[in-house]
Amino acid sequence: MKIINQLMEEHGSNSFDKTKDIGELATEVNRLIDIQNRIETQEEHLSEMKREEIRLSGEAIPTLLAETGLSSLKLADGSAIEVKPYYSANISVKNRDAAYNWLRSNGLGDIIKNDIVVSFGRNEDNKAVEYANLAKSQGFEPTQKLKVEPMTLKALVRERIEKKQDVPAGIFNVFVGNRTTIKKKET
Repeated sequence: MKIINQLMEEHGSNSFDKTKDIGELATEVNRLIDIQNRIETQEEHLSEMKREEIRLSGEAIPTLLAETGLSSLKLADGSAIEVKPYYSANISVKNRDAAYNWLRSNGLGDIIKNDIVVSFGRNEDNKAVEYANLAKSQGFEPTQKLKVEPMTLKALVRERIEKKQDVPAGIFNVFVGNRTTIKKKET
C-alpha cells in the first residue's frame, strides 16, 4: 500500500480515479515486490551452491582421491567418480597484442579471426555494394576486429599443455585445475 500512496502523491490521485479497486492494485504490486525479493534471494543461494560445487569438484574430491592414489572410483551402486584435468584460458584486452604476436610467431595465427565491419546509414544500399567492390578507394574506413574464439583457445591450451609444449600462461590467463565428474548408473 505504501507504493500506491507514493504513486498517488507523485502523480496525483486523479490518475487513479478510474481504477476500480486500488486495494487490488496495491495487492498485486506488493505480490510483485515479494516475488522479485524471493527471486533475488534464490539467485544468491544458487550462486553460493555453485561456488560450493566448484570447491568440491575442483579441490576437495580431487585432493582426497589423490591422497588415496586414485583418479577414479566405481561405487557399489554402479556410478563412477572420475577426476579429469580442466583447462581454461582467455586473452585480456591488456595482453591482446602480445597474445596475437605469440600465436602468429608460433605458427598458430590461423585461429585468430579477422573481421572487418563497415556500417552504412539508411538508403545507402548502393554505397554498400560499391564499397564491397571498391572498399577504401571510395573513402570509407572499415572497422577491424580481431578475436580468438574462447573454445578454440581452450582447446589449443589443453593440447599444448598435454603435449608439454610452451604456452605463456600470463599472456593467456591460463588456469589448469581438476574437475570431478559423477557418472550415475544407467537404469
